[in-house]
Amino acid sequence: MFSNYLIGLREGLEASLIVCILIAYLVKTDRKDALQPVWAGIGVAVALALGFGCALEFGSQELTFEAQEALGGSLSILAVVLVTWMVFWMRRTARHLKSELHGKLDAALAMGTGALVATAFLAVGREGLETALFVWASVHAAGDGTPRPLIGVGLGLATAVLIGWLFYRGALKINLAKFFTWTGAMLVVVAAGVLAYGFHDLQEADWLPGLNNLAFDISGTIPPDSWYGTLLKGVFNFQPDPTVLQVTVWALYMIPVLALFFAPVGFASGKGKVKVADEQGSQPSKASHSSRD
Repeated sequence: MFSNYLIGLREGLEASLIVCILIAYLVKTDRKDALQPVWAGIGVAVALALGFGCALEFGSQELTFEAQEALGGSLSILAVVLVTWMVFWMRRTARHLKSELHGKLDAALAMGTGALVATAFLAVGREGLETALFVWASVHAAGDGTPRPLIGVGLGLATAVLIGWLFYRGALKINLAKFFTWTGAMLVVVAAGVLAYGFHDLQEADWLPGLNNLAFDISGTIPPDSWYGTLLKGVFNFQPDPTVLQVTVWALYMIPVLALFFAPVGFASGKGKVKVADEQGSQPSKASHSSRD
């Protein structure tokens, strides 16, 4: 349940902040006439995300067991790819998200109502589709047949909306760069479990071999139906009897991704160019100053 709460909080807060930035900019620039098309674009994006989630859930129920496992495994891998890209992208752009959205909104205002709807739709729609896909994959990986994963997602989204509203009202100030860094790292851990379970689904669909080749089996020590087994399953997608392929995929994903995510230089932090400029004795650019703020 906690992992699903984290997904709902993280993804929901991104969307909430985007909405707050768009609305606040229009209000401060005295363009309240543009609020209606922006809200229309946001509404269409939310409806699309909900429809996509329903299509995944109810559409998969009509498939055979092997087809369900193949679909679940494939979409789990796709969800992990998208979420991994998202956490790295947000870590690089969290400080500059407001100015980037303001620029897009200025261009849309100059083009007219349709452009405003499209801008709001694209800004929120991407987050909504990513959320729907990753939530579905995480719930599918949990597979405990209870509503707890969906409750966790709902609580996370509700918390995100509340934080977004407080942020908009000026009642709450948060360091977005640090917030998205630490929640991104936790999301990488969750994604590693979803990825491992996705490969297990492909093994059950007979797309990959090694279903009976277990890395270890500690079901006697950590029963899946115990409270601590359920807790580990809910937080880390832990499985007491994983296959060798699952453990291998989990390690090959999580260790290098976390190392890159916390790297002091490189594409994860965007500090490499600043170091080169300093070594050459050149004056730091405006972009370099912004990356150090």
